[in-house]
This record gives sequence, structure tokens and C-alpha cells, in this order.
Amino acid sequence: MSNNNRAVVERLLQEMGSIPESAVGEYFTSNWVNHDPSLPPLQGLEGAVGLLRIWRSGFSNLKAEVEDSVEAGDKVAVRFRISGTHSGPLMGVPASGKPVSVLATGIFRVADGKMAENWVNLDALSILQQIGALPAPG
Repeated sequence: MSNNNRAVVERLLQEMGSIPESAVGEYFTSNWVNHDPSLPPLQGLEGAVGLLRIWRSGFSNLKAEVEDSVEAGDKVAVRFRISGTHSGPLMGVPASGKPVSVLATGIFRVADGKMAENWVNLDALSILQQIGALPAPG
């Protein structure tokens, strides 16, 4: 199993901006669960499509780059950067056209070569500051 789960997670993150909705079953298990309390409840393949839609509707040219990852059994811990242009509504904020780059960390559980669960934390405050919804410090 060495590094296989890491490759699954890194592939998903690197391709999240271009995964066709019809192909989510290649990346997520049918009983996938998102444990991110900042998002609406998302489960299964329908929830995976919903997750992609949330990010893609808010950002054009969505990109995620893995900066570091560690694998332990069926779980992978990842530090990654999400970037794109704020081109649609996100967190109740209309499109600003501004570029966004934010760090995130996550733990992903992989089963049979697909995402089964994830716990992701990202710097939402930084996103809101970058799109002009909140003042930046200083």
C-alpha cells in the first residue's frame, strides 16, 4: 500500500478543477463523507459533485497544489494551496474578479483507491480578505 493512497489524494487535488462531474465515481467512493463543518453536509457521489460545484462556481481556473503529504495506513495528511480567480459567488460574496491563493490542510481516508472521507481546514478568513469581503489586517 506504500504511497498508493498518497498518489490517490494528490491526483484528486491536482485534478479537482477539471474532473468531469460524470467521473466523480472514479475519485470518490459511493459512501464518501465530507467532515468540513464550514460546508453544507456532503455525502456520497452526489455530495462529491456538490463539493466540486461549490469550488468551481466560486473560482475560475481552480487549481490545487500539494506542498507536503504524509501517508499512514489508509489516511493521508496533506498541506496544499488552492488558487484561482474569484469569478462567481462564494460564501455569500459576489464575484470580485480578484485572484485568491490560500493554504489548506486535510486528512483524507482512502478506500479501494478512492476518497472515502475527508477532514479539511482552510483559511476562510484569508479568502474573505483577498476577495474584499473583509479588511486585511494592518
